Amino acid sequence: MKKYLIIIMLVIAAFMMGEITYPVVDTGQTLYYNNQMEISAPAVGDAFYGQDANYQGNQASFTDNGDGTITDNGDGTITDNITGLMWQKSTDQDGDGNIDYQDKMSQSEAVDNADNCDTGGYTDWRLPSIKEQYSLMDFRGIDPSGYEGTSTDDLVPFIDTDYFDFGYGDLSADERIIDSQYATTTLYIGTTMNDDETMFGVNFADGRIKGYPTGPMPGQQEDKQFYVMYVRGNPEYGINDLTENGDGTITDNATGLMWTQSDSGEGMLWEDALAYAEEAEIAGYDDWRLPNVKELQSIVDYTQAPSVTGTPAIDALFDCTAIISEAGTTDYPFYWSGTTHANWTEDSNGAFASYVCFGTAYGNMFGEWIDVHGAGSQRSDPKTGNPDDWPQGHGPQGDAIRIYNYVRLVRDAPQTSTESDIPETGSIQLKQNYPNPFNPSTSIGFYLPSQEYVNLSIYNIKGQKIATLIDENLSGGDHSLIWNGENEQNEAVPAGIYFYTLRTSIERVTRKMIMLL
Repeated sequence: MKKYLIIIMLVIAAFMMGEITYPVVDTGQTLYYNNQMEISAPAVGDAFYGQDANYQGNQASFTDNGDGTITDNGDGTITDNITGLMWQKSTDQDGDGNIDYQDKMSQSEAVDNADNCDTGGYTDWRLPSIKEQYSLMDFRGIDPSGYEGTSTDDLVPFIDTDYFDFGYGDLSADERIIDSQYATTTLYIGTTMNDDETMFGVNFADGRIKGYPTGPMPGQQEDKQFYVMYVRGNPEYGINDLTENGDGTITDNATGLMWTQSDSGEGMLWEDALAYAEEAEIAGYDDWRLPNVKELQSIVDYTQAPSVTGTPAIDALFDCTAIISEAGTTDYPFYWSGTTHANWTEDSNGAFASYVCFGTAYGNMFGEWIDVHGAGSQRSDPKTGNPDDWPQGHGPQGDAIRIYNYVRLVRDAPQTSTESDIPETGSIQLKQNYPNPFNPSTSIGFYLPSQEYVNLSIYNIKGQKIATLIDENLSGGDHSLIWNGENEQNEAVPAGIYFYTLRTSIERVTRKMIMLL
């Protein structure tokens, strides 16, 4: 208990200091995969290096508070030491010691019944948002989709059962094994299937986020039923705090992650996406990575959707390449993660990787392509192959299979001073170019407090390096040079917005400039 109190105090102190309030918990994936199956760990430079298991983030840490009783619905509480959230330990909402269909509720019942929950003696429980619920997703799980057995003894769910009590679908109630969807408060702003009002739910049986109807399923009378696990604490969790850095990158101050403002501009196979990330040098950084799927889901904006707002499910600060969807409409891509979506089959357990839909989550149903799960869903695609081999999609909802998915890169945000924090002396200073706007040339000046090895480079709006103007030791004092609007190949660059970055071994400053026609 003493350890628990110390952790909570540290979390609260971090919130008060304005530090990270939305730490993304690592997926837990430690196994490595190629396009088909598990492999030994690839080394730097090897094929398939840069996948989820190569990068270990905020490792999950839980405390069982030991406050459950036999008659206590929810069976006590579990504290997530990373997020600061406290959870019910179990979905056994009727307190009979079994997790089955009788514990399930409709989405509206789940919202209302939170007011009656007093697990652990607390009365401030709430139904979680999709981002809160997804924080518990554990990608050591194995997807049982296609499994035809009835025993779940050898199955591995996508939640840590060392701490949380879990139940698959109730076969005695004519459910499927994979019917372990959890209710959240996050409703889709659009509709799915037959114009159904839709809730985003986490499925801890098959490791996905999908949209589910809040009303009855086809042929049913009662509303769709869900498992329920209430949460309390850290009201800031899941709320982004985005800053456009002016160099083709965006920092989420809430998560401590930095993202590329633009995406890859084209789809690619999973192996190529890993290589693309590992080789990237954008905005002067060369430590970009393909995000794990929980990092990627953290920047979904569930208040947007192409079918309603005409925009992707992401903040407008980000640029998303427009595509033509399977339905022939203007839409937005699926984005690869570095996370393998492991399946129970022995010969191809690593053939799929997880992606997040920032556009419409199309599926082929009722003889047409429709939005089956909502923008903001997390599903999986084959890592390689030909999408033309899947004309009707895949799975019971005909999920669109694209295989060539897009990429948005991530890195840990630097803990450095902003430009306004740079002192007048004792630090490098980068002056605004003159003239600005300009055509075709402009002067760039800077100050070094002492002899330094410096790099001054030009980047385009996508964060791609255009030219290196200085990469050498310089003496202290004032310096200036001319950029004539050409790239490394001495070719004239097009008009537009560019960024210039001055770097030393310990400091980095960026400014923006505009080249006119």
